[in-house]
Amino acid sequence: MSAERIDLAGVLQKTGLLSSLTSPEVQLLAARTVRKLFKAGELLFCEGEPCTGLHIVARGKVRIFKTSMSGREQVLAVEGPGSSVAELPVFDGGPYPASVVAIEDSEIAFISRRDFHAYCMEHPDVALKVLAVVGARLRRLVGIIEELSFTTIRQRLVSTLLKLAQAEGKKTTLGVEFHLPYSHQEIANQLGTVRELISRNLMRLQAEGLLDVEARHIVIKDMKGLAALLEASA
Repeated sequence: MSAERIDLAGVLQKTGLLSSLTSPEVQLLAARTVRKLFKAGELLFCEGEPCTGLHIVARGKVRIFKTSMSGREQVLAVEGPGSSVAELPVFDGGPYPASVVAIEDSEIAFISRRDFHAYCMEHPDVALKVLAVVGARLRRLVGIIEELSFTTIRQRLVSTLLKLAQAEGKKTTLGVEFHLPYSHQEIANQLGTVRELISRNLMRLQAEGLLDVEARHIVIKDMKGLAALLEASA
């Protein structure tokens, strides 16, 4: 990983939680901020560990996840530059509620729990933004719970494929083509299942003539037909 130093004040200023602060206020907070480097696959912290402070992604990407007793992983979110991690335990004093790992080489701006808590006491508008971020995370978690409780693996996979096609797909003579940004195992972790079922359902959709699969390359041959699978189950 490059040892080039980032501008901590610039990172804080671009973070949603702190965007309302003036330049002098950001500089004061930056003086209390530590730069941390993590290699791809390295844990920032584990679920259940005491919360030491707020982590802000300056560079790279991190994955927030929980692990079951059997070792199966459920992805809660993937966060990139400008996103903060572990806001809630900074305030309630509890342990980290989930684990976070660097997906790629990442740089983190870290503010200790005591310093950030004191800063929010001095700047109530920052505390209100923390509440908004925590609220958005709660809504996302409720959505994950609804999907896991009320939809099948096939439905979740189809929904993911349609979202990727709309966001990253390119129309060609064969259909809508795109490259899966995740491995089958990573998709399984996000959808609350196992890799074998993801692969099996992709092959089933291919056998039905809705798409073609070659490793991570996907061609959706019938967007309407694929979308109809969700409408039929609604």
